[in-house]
Amino acid sequence: MTERDRRLHVVIKDGNRRAAAADVVTPARADGTVRVSLRAESGHITPGTRSSLVDLVLDLPGVRNSARLEAVVPLGDHETLHRLRERCTDVRVHAAGSSALVDAWLRQPTAVTPDA
Repeated sequence: MTERDRRLHVVIKDGNRRAAAADVVTPARADGTVRVSLRAESGHITPGTRSSLVDLVLDLPGVRNSARLEAVVPLGDHETLHRLRERCTDVRVHAAGSSALVDAWLRQPTAVTPDA
C-alpha cells in the first residue's frame, strides 16, 4: 500500500445490528488493483446481504476505476463468491486456511455510443 492509496470501511446493517462489513483499499492509480476484505457477522444474516455488500463495494468510485480485484472472503461463503463471479471476469479462487483468496478482473462499464 502506498500513501496515496485510500482506505474505506463499509458496513451493511440489518436493523440496529451490523450484518456485514468490508475493508477496501483503492489504489492511487485509476487502473490499479483494489484490495478488499469481505465478511459477514455470525448468526442469521438476511439472504442477499452478502451480495449487497459485494455490490456496494464494487460500485464505489475508486473500485469502479480499478482494473483488478484482490479479495479475502471467509471460506465457504458461497453467496459472496457467487456474486463476485457475476460481477467480475476471470475469477480465480484459492483456499488459504479459513479464507478464500480471490483474484479477478473488474468489469469495466461499456461506453454507450450514439447511433450515427
